[in-house]
Amino acid sequence: MAGAEQGVGERGAIIYDWNEVARRGPVVRGKYKLLDETLRDGIQSPSVRNPTIADKLEILHLMEACGIDVADIGLPGAGQQAVDDVTRLCEEIRDAKLQILPNCAARTHPADVGAVVDISQKTGVPLEICAFIGSSPIRQLVEGWDLAKMQGLVREAVRIGVRGGCKVSFVTEDTIRSHPTTLARLFETAIEEGADRLILTDTVGHATPDGLLNLLNFVRSMLRSWGADHVELDWHGHNDRGLALTLNLFALEHGFDRVHGTALGVGERVGNSSIDQLLINLKLLGIIDRDLRPLGDYVRKVSQAYNVPIPYNYPVFGSDAFRTATGVHAAAVIKALQRGDRDLADRVYSSVPAADFGCRQRVDIGYYSGRSNVQFWLHEHGLQITDARVDAIWSHAKVGDSTLEDVQIVELLRRASLIDDREAAVALQPAPLPVRAGLAPGVS
Repeated sequence: MAGAEQGVGERGAIIYDWNEVARRGPVVRGKYKLLDETLRDGIQSPSVRNPTIADKLEILHLMEACGIDVADIGLPGAGQQAVDDVTRLCEEIRDAKLQILPNCAARTHPADVGAVVDISQKTGVPLEICAFIGSSPIRQLVEGWDLAKMQGLVREAVRIGVRGGCKVSFVTEDTIRSHPTTLARLFETAIEEGADRLILTDTVGHATPDGLLNLLNFVRSMLRSWGADHVELDWHGHNDRGLALTLNLFALEHGFDRVHGTALGVGERVGNSSIDQLLINLKLLGIIDRDLRPLGDYVRKVSQAYNVPIPYNYPVFGSDAFRTATGVHAAAVIKALQRGDRDLADRVYSSVPAADFGCRQRVDIGYYSGRSNVQFWLHEHGLQITDARVDAIWSHAKVGDSTLEDVQIVELLRRASLIDDREAAVALQPAPLPVRAGLAPGVS
């Protein structure tokens, strides 16, 4: 086929991109926004630490640097500390003239909604209210709610928010497991009172792509029949089945106006959709064209502030994301770098260009490594490549059962009298970012 000869994608014939074959249309249709729930839904995990207000302010600025459109900055109804933090974050958005738009979660209760209205009026910052109520039959059974009571709660909450000068978005918790009749009655009630956005949720991570599309088609049909096409739609998903990121991309492809996520996917149980992974995929799909190098700082800051370690195999920002010790793989990366082509080195054994996200390829040494791994390591750590050094490291690695750490290699060379103290100090300095494109003579 012609496509197979010519290649598909920006690298032409060196990458054939099956993702683009026979695509029926754009990956994302129309305009959309990203809503970051890290500062609210993200702190509901029992394992995370509630960050200080100083950390929250830094996180807010990092969201801005990453181009995130909207941030859920808290639930003031949770208590005075939440009120204080939300107020301070609003003041920062106002005083620093940030572009990011704030919203707050609120139960469909007058006190919750009123607390958001009060903060908005006090700070002069427009606050979107996301008023939520559980809507699935299982939740109704547990709570002892009937539909009439639920409609009354929704009506009062939305009315208070709108009269207070706030935009109100109506959230049905567990939408994906809710009955159509219940959803129709609640949505209609909220829209009648002035809600201009519906947030469809997968609160327990139940949805599949078929379920999301079925729900979306039902809601769209209902809105058309009411003449309410102006009402926008959000998707908020959790990751219990491991599908949250896929569903976010699917939601954008099928025209949701806004999708939600959190840094590192932090959140209750196994967490929410990862907004950093979503941004990475939107860039790789060519949907956004922005500098995402601040994204690593954002992920690392949330990791530190929330006391959540980044898994070693986490996409892009895990310690192993661009790291190899396998001889064949490492040799391919090294050969690409010898050509002076960092982009080629980034892609030969990775679908993600490391340099685009402020990262670098790393070649390590282990029991599955070749001599070229050792040569490359010596070069990258500022040491002359000699046969004695290569032999000493490689022979040691081949009888081991794990990848060698830098300090182990330096100590090995020191014990063999193959480096002095000055060279050891140089070798343990952090390698520059991004990785150097050219290799010294003798690296093979």
